Amino acid sequence: MTEPIRVLHFADTHVGMENYGKTDPATGLSSRVVDFLHRMDAICDYARQNEADLIIFAGDAFKTRAPNPTYQREFAHRIRDLSEIAPTILLVGNHDLPPTMLKASSIEIYDTLRVPNVYVAADYDLGVIETRRGPVALGTAPYPIRSRLLEDERSAGLTIAETDLLLQDRLSAILDQLAERADAHDMPRLMAGHFTVSGAVVGSERSIMLGRDVAVPLSALADPRWDYVALGHIHKHQNLTSGQRGVPPVIYSGSIERIDFGEEGDPKGFCWVELARNETRWQFVELPGVRPFVTLRADLRNAPNPTDNVVKLIARHDLREAVVRLILDLSPETESRFNENIVRDELKHAGVFQIAGIRKQVEQPARARLGANPEGLTPLELLERYLISKEVAEDRRLELLDAALPILQRDTYQDTAQ
Repeated sequence: MTEPIRVLHFADTHVGMENYGKTDPATGLSSRVVDFLHRMDAICDYARQNEADLIIFAGDAFKTRAPNPTYQREFAHRIRDLSEIAPTILLVGNHDLPPTMLKASSIEIYDTLRVPNVYVAADYDLGVIETRRGPVALGTAPYPIRSRLLEDERSAGLTIAETDLLLQDRLSAILDQLAERADAHDMPRLMAGHFTVSGAVVGSERSIMLGRDVAVPLSALADPRWDYVALGHIHKHQNLTSGQRGVPPVIYSGSIERIDFGEEGDPKGFCWVELARNETRWQFVELPGVRPFVTLRADLRNAPNPTDNVVKLIARHDLREAVVRLILDLSPETESRFNENIVRDELKHAGVFQIAGIRKQVEQPARARLGANPEGLTPLELLERYLISKEVAEDRRLELLDAALPILQRDTYQDTAQ
């Protein structure tokens, strides 16, 4: 028996994500951008040390479809390093697509320049990739573009739901055709795709999603004609065929860094695959140094010394280099005794990387009225009062406030700079 082919599968680098960042003095970049680049460096090191035979990047290189040249340069440095180790496949994800059909994608330049050992997968196709330990039959399924998959008149006049179902059927048929073509090759077979699969658990990517998603049925991928299915697009690492027999591993590697508190408890890393026909083994490799996100909650409505309670809460946690938010339930009386400046100082002494916010949820009607002394409130507090007045559920309220915070911080920075 030949030696298994060593494959490194990762996805969703989203270079350019700056949430909760500050300027890194060594590079001039956002410190959060540096976080993502460091994770890519660790992936390169692992691939080199373990002699990877094939690199699969399953899409979404940048945060936006039109990244600035600096982000493109930094991403290119890492892709060059990977391509010197093994053939590197770059799958086109939804964040890699151009804003309009006639423009180039953010990763098309690698194809245009014919960068050695780098292959941009922009089409539904099957090919054979030669590696140092033997050939691999590789199927590629980039992010589905509606206008390309629904070119005929059959979709005209359909409702959104009917159009989504038609798109799902078309994509499933294409995946079946790729599996049929792969079945003609007597070698290990790998499918790489960038889309949502039915039953997958989604997370914070919903807040940065571009376009409307259509879910592909798992049955279209859990096909024994494949030996491994490498997926990108969903940020939470998961095995969609866990516990099933006679089908390949269908795996989201997940994103390489946390984006916000929606990913607070999610491990981040990549997949290391030993690819062999009908005998594939794989493991999830957690990346070191991933930025911690920590939420501290405290009910202080009956606390004699609310500030002291929060200081003790902070001391019980390792918050070094973490992005931290506090969610505090207060009464009008305990709010008046709470000293936020002391708490902020304690967080800084604990080595916190960034204080995402201190949310004081006070039980009093005045909190829900925009007219009650709004002049002294921050924009975030005003937004919170508005959401309370609209009786938005607490979980949804926190989600909206999380999404608003980076925008408000950016606007405040721009106002100060002017």
